[in-house]
Amino acid sequence: MRKALLLPILGLFIGLTTQTHTADAPGGTLQKIKETKLITLGVRDSSAPFSYLDAQQKHTGYAIEVCLRIVAAVKKELNLPDIKVEMTSVTSATRIPLMANGTIDLECGSTTNNAERQKQVTFTNTHFLTASVFVAKKSANLKRIDDLKGKTVVSTAGSTNIVQLEKANAERKLGITVIPAKDHAEGLLMVETGRAAAFVMDDVIIAGLVAGAKDPGMFALGSEPFSRPEPYGIMLRKDDPAFKAIADRVTAEVFKKDGEALYKKWFLSPIPPKNINMNLALTPAMKKALANPSSNPDPASYAD
Repeated sequence: MRKALLLPILGLFIGLTTQTHTADAPGGTLQKIKETKLITLGVRDSSAPFSYLDAQQKHTGYAIEVCLRIVAAVKKELNLPDIKVEMTSVTSATRIPLMANGTIDLECGSTTNNAERQKQVTFTNTHFLTASVFVAKKSANLKRIDDLKGKTVVSTAGSTNIVQLEKANAERKLGITVIPAKDHAEGLLMVETGRAAAFVMDDVIIAGLVAGAKDPGMFALGSEPFSRPEPYGIMLRKDDPAFKAIADRVTAEVFKKDGEALYKKWFLSPIPPKNINMNLALTPAMKKALANPSSNPDPASYAD
């Protein structure tokens, strides 16, 4: 009788001990970082001012600065100040696969947070709002999307912009020849060299590329957007609530306290390596997003 009573009690004790141990263990991305003492950031080479190479060929930018705040919090959470930070270059086409297979832990760039992508990955709080537009040579006098009819138009492979371009092409029956570029820099270069009539990308990315071009006055933005303003977010692995909780807490604190100062630093001031100034005013919608951090992928939720 005593033995029969003892076994359930022993089982309950083991179960409680196991549950306590499981709750204390970091798990997921945190466990990976703890074991390897390494956190890997997915970064871009030509997405100024979010993530790009400076004069010393080191990655810098607004999104990287936000990511490094998250890294600091992870070091504190794990009590491992010597965690190494490694930066791995990604493209629009490779960023999601490299996140999904564990190669990168945070993607620090200009990635649109939308419902479709949230089926594969997740995002922390929005750090920018952007709309998809096209840029062409000023001499071509292209202003509206219908002006692209029958022309060759480029957009970056794996981006939401190329999807929006193809959708507009099909819906409006424009007969556009759509060409994928390997990265943003190549897209603008194709317009500059006459291999494409226009390049479709986020307005802020185009602004940075044009500002850093040999002859910025050569280019002009189209007046009709392909989309309403959409949110950018730091990308994380899906189904990892412990890691997302840290990223959400840190970014919320940063945006509420330092968001407008960071915006001024990267979008309203000269930035390296060429000291170009994006001159992108802080919109009411963006100001609201910084004051009320959210990872909502719905553009309508950010209406000012």
